[in-house]
Amino acid sequence: MSNSNAMPAIEISLPAVIQQTLDAAQIAYSLHRTETIDSSLRLHAVLLRQQQAQELMVIFPRTHLLNLAQLNAATQASWQATAAATVAQRLHYHGLSTLPALPQLFNLSSLCDPAVLTQPVAYFDSGKPGLLIGLEASALKQLLSASQIVACSDPIDCWQPNNSAVATDAQGIEHAVIRLTSRRIHKRLEETLEIPLLSSTAQKVLRLRTDPLAGVDQLAAIVETDPSLAAQVISWAASPYYAAPGKIRSVEDAIVRVLGFDLVVNLALGLSLGKKLTLPKDQPQHCTPYWQQAIYTAALIEGLVRAMPAKNKPESGLAYLGGLLHNFGFAVLAHVFPPHFSLVCRSLEVNLHLEHSVIEHHLLGITREQMGAWLMQCWNIPDELIYALRFQDNPDYQGEYASYANLNYLAQRLLTQHGLGCIQSTEIPDSLYQRLGLTADAAEQALQHVLAAEQALQELARQFTH
Repeated sequence: MSNSNAMPAIEISLPAVIQQTLDAAQIAYSLHRTETIDSSLRLHAVLLRQQQAQELMVIFPRTHLLNLAQLNAATQASWQATAAATVAQRLHYHGLSTLPALPQLFNLSSLCDPAVLTQPVAYFDSGKPGLLIGLEASALKQLLSASQIVACSDPIDCWQPNNSAVATDAQGIEHAVIRLTSRRIHKRLEETLEIPLLSSTAQKVLRLRTDPLAGVDQLAAIVETDPSLAAQVISWAASPYYAAPGKIRSVEDAIVRVLGFDLVVNLALGLSLGKKLTLPKDQPQHCTPYWQQAIYTAALIEGLVRAMPAKNKPESGLAYLGGLLHNFGFAVLAHVFPPHFSLVCRSLEVNLHLEHSVIEHHLLGITREQMGAWLMQCWNIPDELIYALRFQDNPDYQGEYASYANLNYLAQRLLTQHGLGCIQSTEIPDSLYQRLGLTADAAEQALQHVLAAEQALQELARQFTH
């Protein structure tokens, strides 16, 4: 039964199935627009499963991180996120868009963290975007009377780890390595982590980038010494995405007629770097595969740069490379912390309300952005790329090489709006568009061009998975 006196209510109706569930349990509630509610008072619900197909709804404060290791130890079970498709199917069956903290609706066993019951009022998703259900403490206890109470979540600090200075990353990584591994720090951190050396091809390309007299002949010669790289460059140029007239007969042909010197230099560097670390076989179930995500992001950034006014444009090839390697730190995390990486993936799956950097820093003491940028520094990769990776999740970043980081932020969130990538946030501030000299319409046009070429881009991505 709706109670409009306890809290300010709004005249918006609940989905019928939610109202019926609350009324059947005789629970007093009120309705509120999401933007009017303090996020610290919100609850979060997630569906988990075991291998035996047993399912569980876990409810905890939205300001907390669900601690899977703690939950598994307390319940003597091994829980992981219910498949996203299964959750979506259940929501669709009930005509809902978001998951409400109503285990009765789904006829599921439930568990809640004791922190849920300590606040005088709580709010949770109604099943309708933008609308929350408010319950006073007595009503919440009534709703969760059948739920098991288990401490299973950790409060999360609002501090954003990736907003710190690049110069502090090495110290943070060193602390994480000491805490999480048995390795002792040598004179140099990169020796401790046994980071692979750059390939000879990458070293040659880096030297070529800084040579003002370098031309197509020198670039083609470098690429041709690496048969795998040469084949990929030719395949890239022959892709329907670039719609090149006639057959691509050589690396030089690919450079001159289709891709251009700048793009091939950075493409060659990106492909060489990408092959230095073995991609983890494990990844969060909701994420687009690594290379598909990388190629979509790079292609979109290429289009966004074309749409930018000349005074705002960064170097297009480096911006493209920043997109191609934007998630490079994810592979580095797997390389440095293999025993902990599976827990990171499972925790990302069950904490979709939090940014991945917050989850990674809580579990490891470091983030993929920090790891990726640090390794780029060890390899003496151009600063533009280091900052593109390091500050790509900060929409307000206006420091060195800001346009590269801002483009990465924008591209990833545009793709997320269409279910591509690995981040959850789709928020794009107007100020970000303004700094880049772009309009939302121009960015959308660049996105539609990429989506229209989906089949061609997927074929390019498949070249990296075999």
